[in-house]
Amino acid sequence: MLTSDKYKVIVHFANAWLRAADNGTIQTTQKYGGFMTVLTHINKALAVLGCLLFISGCTSMFDKHVEWETVEPDEYPVLTAVGYAPIASQHGGSDSEKNIMAMKASKLDAYRELAEQVYGQRINGQQSLANMVINNAQLQASVEGVIRGAKVVKAYPVGEDTYATELELDMQQVYNIYVSTARPQRLKTVRYY
Repeated sequence: MLTSDKYKVIVHFANAWLRAADNGTIQTTQKYGGFMTVLTHINKALAVLGCLLFISGCTSMFDKHVEWETVEPDEYPVLTAVGYAPIASQHGGSDSEKNIMAMKASKLDAYRELAEQVYGQRINGQQSLANMVINNAQLQASVEGVIRGAKVVKAYPVGEDTYATELELDMQQVYNIYVSTARPQRLKTVRYY
């Protein structure tokens, strides 16, 4: 934005230039040749500069070759989990069907425990207060994830009414599965030409 002093100087210069042009002291070639020639040169320089910036922005200044290498951890832990399920409360017409359902339920419980170890557990809690006394307290836990590569170590009955399943998750197998699908990499070298 122009201040009043700068504006006055520009107006004064423009008026003086127009008066000189009207009096004939400035020839037509001078009127359009001097000041307009400078503006034309500035416009050409700006146009060339804009083209150079546009061209350099569209291409890379250097050609480069990037090499990647896979990242492997130093050590691989082995996670274990045990799942339990009651036999008597399972749905089924006979004792053998209830045993099979308890086996499956204990295996799912062991998978849930492995997922807690790998991904963590989400805890949601709520409390309500009435007359400065805790009226209602709720706590919810959930876990979500995909477990690949776990193997059943042992499945056995515990006592008369419970079935247990032990699972093992070797993180080296998990890493091998991950590498075969995701191919994790880190920057090894970059060469500029």
